[in-house]
Amino acid sequence: MPDLQSKQSEGQPGLVPAALFGLCPQCGARSLFAGAAKFAPGCSACGQDFSRFNVGDGPAAFLTMVLGAVVLGLALWVEFTFHPPVWVHVVLWVPLTAGATLWGLRVGKAALLAAEFKRHAAAAGAQDLKQD
Repeated sequence: MPDLQSKQSEGQPGLVPAALFGLCPQCGARSLFAGAAKFAPGCSACGQDFSRFNVGDGPAAFLTMVLGAVVLGLALWVEFTFHPPVWVHVVLWVPLTAGATLWGLRVGKAALLAAEFKRHAAAAGAQDLKQD
């Protein structure tokens, strides 16, 4: 099986840089997002249409479980180790959870979109459901 990285075209970023920096998977421009975690309709540099990709809710569901477990574990550790007042928990965990969620959604959504682009993934259509 050929190595997918060796077939990377010139100008196309790898999966990790595309996910971390919101790069267009086709040209590498920082044009993937139009908002905090909302995809732009297309790349302003090369014209790649981002609306044809279906990232879905996968990043949000995975992020909710992982981030929830990490924050809960840290909050319990802080509570049982230091016994701070409730306001300390609010000051610590609300901004941390909000920031980590936003950053995680951007990275997760960008990674899935870049992976779909690199693997030429497409949604199943009526022609895929026909049986011979």
